[in-house]
Amino acid sequence: MRLETVSPETVGLSRHRLTRIRPVMQSYIDDEKVVGFITLIYRRGHVAHLEKFGCKDDVHPMEFNTIFRIYSMTKPITSVAIMMLYEEGHFQLDDPVSRFIPEFKDMEVLDSVEDSQAKTVPAEREMTVRDLLRHTSGLTYDFSGGPVAEMYQKADLYNVESLAEAVKRLAEIPLMCQPGEVWNYGFSTDVLGYLVEVIAGQPFDSFLQDRIFDPLQMVDTGFDAWPEKTDRYAALYRATEDGKYEVATNSIIDRLDARAKSRKICSGGGGLLSTISDYLRFCQMLLSNGELDGERLLSRKTIEMMTCDHLSGNMHPFGQHGVGFGLGFSVVTDLAQSGILGSEGIYRWGGAASTTFWVDPKEELIAILMTQLLGNHHPFLSQFRVLTYQAIVD
Repeated sequence: MRLETVSPETVGLSRHRLTRIRPVMQSYIDDEKVVGFITLIYRRGHVAHLEKFGCKDDVHPMEFNTIFRIYSMTKPITSVAIMMLYEEGHFQLDDPVSRFIPEFKDMEVLDSVEDSQAKTVPAEREMTVRDLLRHTSGLTYDFSGGPVAEMYQKADLYNVESLAEAVKRLAEIPLMCQPGEVWNYGFSTDVLGYLVEVIAGQPFDSFLQDRIFDPLQMVDTGFDAWPEKTDRYAALYRATEDGKYEVATNSIIDRLDARAKSRKICSGGGGLLSTISDYLRFCQMLLSNGELDGERLLSRKTIEMMTCDHLSGNMHPFGQHGVGFGLGFSVVTDLAQSGILGSEGIYRWGGAASTTFWVDPKEELIAILMTQLLGNHHPFLSQFRVLTYQAIVD
């Protein structure tokens, strides 16, 4: 989908100040730290900034229709899917997950490891749907380190025949912590994807296609690589110790056949491919309180609930002060404590390959950055945030 831009001044942005974005982003490409970017700023119903930098692989220039692995930017989409079923009355947020996935009843929690043997204690309460949405379920990731992550690795969770098998294998492993006590990033949203399958009675990917992607005209978003779009895929890179980059895998173009044959599960936590224009459509729906171009996915009140802080006590995602977590997104709760330009009420998330988005209801603003760099330690995501807000002049 082609994106049309307007004069920045018509939506309260300074054209001159937006020109500060290019030299900052281009410097990473000139210094061989990143292969390429796309940056987008949308305000008051219009795209006011859209720029591409560098290349999408080792040869071809970045294009506005380039397809990216969005990794954990899949999570907000999965969260919207389960909340659509919530609106239909299928469950309450504090219902136990075991109501739909019995394997999660009577879970054990890791207490200690002695002589290579895991010692566990019973979970003090069951994990709930709300726990999955806000990452307080007690689940973790297989790359997070620690005994439970090692158990996940041995279980080989993704080398299974179905999403159902992956989730049931996950339920056989002790939780990392008691449900509700700790914010911990993990497979919670993958479990939500299977929950969608169970409740809706259809495969997770077909639910997303029928209920989200088709209504929002997200024509380049899905779990599979399309052979007819091979020239549009970005290559995947990783940061090196010297601050440069290297190819992380073979080109996705070379792996299309293998991917199509080998993918057996659809990861609700990180499996989607998408474009910047498609993801803008999803964000526009959120900013417009659940509706876009006559297609309503969620009610205004549900969006309000999803973008409240659902964490209690001193829990913060990744220790970010001034930031809480809603039902699928982090949420800025205290601007000063967050330590970066923005607004209280911003909700956002990012992906493992350094993609990011945020929605700012107060400023009627959406910003998206797309690239493909794993293990990033460069500050370009924070710089893009500052460069966006310093351009507001109304």
